[in-house]
Amino acid sequence: MRILIYGSGAIGSNIGGLLAQSGEDVTLLARGHQLAALRNNGLVIEAANQPPRVIPVNALAADEIQGQFDIIFVTLKSMQIEAAAEDIMARLTDDGALVMVQNGLPWWYFDGVPSKYSGSNLQCLDRTGKLKKLIPPERIVGAVIFKPVVQLAPGRILISDAVPARLLIGELNNVVTPRIENIAAIVNKAGLPTFVSNDIRLDKWRKLMINLVWNPLCAITQSAPGFIAASPFAADMVRQLISEGNAVLASLGMDLYVDPEKDLERVKDHFTQQPSMLQDIRAGRPIECDAIVNAVIEIADITGVQVPTLRVVAGILEVINQTLVREQKAIGPIARNSESFSN
Repeated sequence: MRILIYGSGAIGSNIGGLLAQSGEDVTLLARGHQLAALRNNGLVIEAANQPPRVIPVNALAADEIQGQFDIIFVTLKSMQIEAAAEDIMARLTDDGALVMVQNGLPWWYFDGVPSKYSGSNLQCLDRTGKLKKLIPPERIVGAVIFKPVVQLAPGRILISDAVPARLLIGELNNVVTPRIENIAAIVNKAGLPTFVSNDIRLDKWRKLMINLVWNPLCAITQSAPGFIAASPFAADMVRQLISEGNAVLASLGMDLYVDPEKDLERVKDHFTQQPSMLQDIRAGRPIECDAIVNAVIEIADITGVQVPTLRVVAGILEVINQTLVREQKAIGPIARNSESFSN
């Protein structure tokens, strides 16, 4: 079985490295300095109180990769998928699986299961309709990863123990199939605890309700969650964001409720963690506004829920993101010993 990692950043290279170490036939699609480092030095993994370890990997440029693959782990950020969709599908066997490892909500959210909102499109995630046109839903495996990884340098990542590592995967129709069980077995064997989900949308929401609050607020304030929780005014904003998220969940009939007081208590001592948006800002990369924030607003519009605080946050993030794209430079350094939330 041939496996391709499409998007060999921190998460993708880590998954690819683990699979390579376990003996799988895995190729990492990479480019630029990341490609050079992986090819010349292997994947260097650091963790607290442990010496760095090196995993040799088969890293190739896009034009060097031949043939098709049975499983493709798509670890691009959500806003990068549309431009790569045609190439991804060309590399997949006719009965292959795309394991979509992204933060936030996916463009296929309203596909695959009965719902009064079936057929609704999340325009912010598929503005041209290209993804629905090019990627058949039966090829998609939804995924949620909890894996605290920071890219320290090309080919070099830091693994934190801030959150227990795990991968959840599920079919779009919530049926547990042999292919899902096979993929789970392969990744479990590689050392990443992997669980089969019978409701991948609910699992995505469980992570999103963390990212929906702490990713934007940490990015906007340039601060870790503990500092935000310690501020009475910022804590009130946390409560409001969670309240609006809970209202959207209820409008969809999702069996999930997040207690804002418990979440504030959970992060009160987190003074070094850097959620992915803060990492991206400090590295000068565009941030995942659409999948994490704007898609929730769009669903709120579909279901008739008012989310005024989310709209304010989305507006601020949009301006920050435009600045990152326009100026193409980082805002602040990534601390060498910092921790992060997953992905």
